[in-house]
Amino acid sequence: MKKIFVFSLFALFLMAGAAQAETLKLLTWKGYAPQKVIDAFEKETGIDVEVTFSNNEEMIAKLRATRGAGFDLAQPSQDRISSVQAKYKIYQPLDYSKIDASLFIPSMLEAVKKNTLVNGASHAVPFCWGTSGLIINSDKAAGVDSWKALIDPKFKGRVSYRLKRPTLIAMGFALGYDPFALYSDTKAYKAMLDKIAETLIAAKPIVKNYWANGDSLLESMRSQEVFVAMAWDAGGWKLHGENKAIDFKAPKEGALGWIDTFAIPAKAKNVSAAYKWINFIMKPENAGYFSSQEKYATASADALKFTDAAVRANFERSFPQDVIDNIKWYPPVPAKLESIEGKVLDKIKAAN
Repeated sequence: MKKIFVFSLFALFLMAGAAQAETLKLLTWKGYAPQKVIDAFEKETGIDVEVTFSNNEEMIAKLRATRGAGFDLAQPSQDRISSVQAKYKIYQPLDYSKIDASLFIPSMLEAVKKNTLVNGASHAVPFCWGTSGLIINSDKAAGVDSWKALIDPKFKGRVSYRLKRPTLIAMGFALGYDPFALYSDTKAYKAMLDKIAETLIAAKPIVKNYWANGDSLLESMRSQEVFVAMAWDAGGWKLHGENKAIDFKAPKEGALGWIDTFAIPAKAKNVSAAYKWINFIMKPENAGYFSSQEKYATASADALKFTDAAVRANFERSFPQDVIDNIKWYPPVPAKLESIEGKVLDKIKAAN
């Protein structure tokens, strides 16, 4: 009888301990929560981390279905937060007093606060980022530093870019507009797009091809069919590893940047753990490890000091602080503008 009693007490003790164990439920992209960082976090805090891999569309769908429940922390892209929040209220405003702001690149933190503002409150902090800019063969196109190279007659037949909205945005900046500032003025935005269409149609003889596949673009740069292209930073860095004359360069008008963030769902159960994870992974040594593994830059101010030398060299060469501060971060896109852009892209594609 005593044995049964002791066993029952022991079972109750184990059940109580399990009930008290903390868990952080993280909804994120594959690769954004390295196991080494999870292990260190669990050891330091005693909080278990449960990871669910997702993407922007799935994050929105999951949190809409539960009205913001089921997860303690999510990692949507910054341009997919404010419009979704205004409509579905799936996130909660962040308490920035619980964020260690000293860990972040100031310009990036402020950009995300601004771009996730809904009803007077901001809803996210930045985690990692990347850009679109120019990939240049400096042996064939020395001195190129502007989006205008994509329409420069001296590179006739040696230019490549995608016929997608980032190209329209880039050309808007090249022509002296601020496309993002015009988002709220449909008439002015349409007038800008008309000018961009006119410019890109006139420059069609300059274009070698409109690339659709990243691998095919890299091959056309390797073979020197293309001297100047609009593409992502990682592609330029890959080519630079093979040929030092080819590299990624942020244009003087500013590279176009995306940021993936941290946002706390509206009905998160362990909000305290969410803030602890944010501050933990943004420590330079942890963010640096992430960058070494995934080759993405982070918003951690000193992470490069802890990043592998080869990866760090790419970031330092392409993104000194003044270039980072000049990145044009994508804000949320009003739905009505995307349909207008689609028609402009079709017009450019169809033009002879």
